[in-house]
Amino acid sequence: MTDSLHIYTDGSFNAASRSGGWAFVVYQGDRQLYAGCGKGAGTSNNTFEVLAVLNAMAWIAAETPAQPATLWTDAAHVIEGCYRWRAIWRTNGWKRITPNPHTRRRRIHDMEIWQQLDRLLEQHPNVVVEWCKGHSGAAGNELADFLARDAACSAVT
Repeated sequence: MTDSLHIYTDGSFNAASRSGGWAFVVYQGDRQLYAGCGKGAGTSNNTFEVLAVLNAMAWIAAETPAQPATLWTDAAHVIEGCYRWRAIWRTNGWKRITPNPHTRRRRIHDMEIWQQLDRLLEQHPNVVVEWCKGHSGAAGNELADFLARDAACSAVT
């Protein structure tokens, strides 16, 4: 399907500065259409991996809302969150429910980001999120990794 977009996402985190970067690169066929990246303060690499997908989804919603797209991520956490956990979290009022009464209703890390991503994924069923192996030579994944690392290393303002 030549109209389908392939969007590679990645996040990076610098523990020393407690800052990170996210990036996504949009392809249609072999042609790069767009690249976006950003930075900010954070607490983990997982935050920036999810932010990369969220920002890619926001770009889709604004630029190509009806076009089929595959979002590629090398973060297993994002895949599990998109296909397994977010439905559970939504049902549980965006809380983790565990058998331990002391931690029964724990807050979900990056809850606001996950809620925004959930809304966008629900609004755009023509978008699928897939896993790709990181650092395996896929040009889009390598470029997203470079842009995210570069953003993470730049000064947070």
